[in-house]
Amino acid sequence: MSVAPPQRPDLRRFLTSSGGWPYLLVPFIPAAIAADVAGASAVVVFVCSALGVIPTAALMGRATEELAARSGPGIGGLLNVTFGNAPELIIALFALGAGLHEVVKASLIGSVIGNTLLVLGASMVAGGVGRERQRFSRAAANAQSLMLLLATAALAMPAIFELVEGRGLPHPGDERVAYGSTVEHLSLAVALVLMASYGAGLLFSLRTHRGLFNPPQAADEAHEPWSVRRSVALLALAGLAVGGMSEILVGSISEAAKSIGLTEFFIGAIVVAIVGNAAEHWVAVAVARKDKMDLAVNIAIGSSAQIALFVAPLLVLVSFVLGPGPMPLVFNGFELGGIFLAVLIANNVTGEGESTWFEGVQLLAVYLVLALAFGYA
Repeated sequence: MSVAPPQRPDLRRFLTSSGGWPYLLVPFIPAAIAADVAGASAVVVFVCSALGVIPTAALMGRATEELAARSGPGIGGLLNVTFGNAPELIIALFALGAGLHEVVKASLIGSVIGNTLLVLGASMVAGGVGRERQRFSRAAANAQSLMLLLATAALAMPAIFELVEGRGLPHPGDERVAYGSTVEHLSLAVALVLMASYGAGLLFSLRTHRGLFNPPQAADEAHEPWSVRRSVALLALAGLAVGGMSEILVGSISEAAKSIGLTEFFIGAIVVAIVGNAAEHWVAVAVARKDKMDLAVNIAIGSSAQIALFVAPLLVLVSFVLGPGPMPLVFNGFELGGIFLAVLIANNVTGEGESTWFEGVQLLAVYLVLALAFGYA
């Protein structure tokens, strides 16, 4: 008996699904490499590499999920939280190596703002249309929002120290500002505290209160699970691809920013922050549309908390051995204002355990205002 080959409608259905659309952007990967090798304009290289990051990040996320499903709830949860923001971390590492400290910090703040305002807002709009309101676990949302708020307060302390004792805050147009060893050591100490808090958060969410952070999983279609070998191989391949695209992307940021007329701060806070996790962002919106707001809120707020508690401190530690010098956690005024507004608003919106489409519109409006302010900075 012969086996029928895969049907084209199945492939078409997959590519137009919520999980398959990022792979439509695969042609931009060789396009970015070709444009970089051929010495094309920085804008072309930047656009192609930014779009090329999206399918590679999507593949990394999918491979992580498949590997986590094979590893049991404990190890699986650890894999998800470890690799959840891997594409953003890889991009930031290349920027860190290039000495673009302000771009790195802008992308960190942009990721938190994007998750708490753009992703959460879009999820509430998509899920709220046609429904009076949506409900989600108030306890889980409050726990994650509180972690994010406390982490934000800690991240702001080196900047407050510089305002009082040092040379002030960096300007949005700066690439790197050399601060004294005192604020560098303060940033290192804050990073260590945040990482210890992150470890306690893992114990809380993966062991002692596992049921609180275990929302229903999204299942668009039944599919044959990947083997461990296939998952590991594709995870490694995706990591290499993300690294290649990130290197090209970072190498073109400075010149592309000048050509477009935008600051590196805006590109880092808005563009880089979005493309690094565009696939995961879309998943949050898609599951919200299916009335799975627990999972959508978990993706939006949980990813922000991971950025603040793990990715940012890790980059501070790595900066002591990678790049031209340590990266102090001194954010500029726009970043400080943006992250505190975003976190406080998200904390308030999720505090009731329910949402409407109009609340989502308001979150999107705040994000648009912040993006406009960043563009004029």
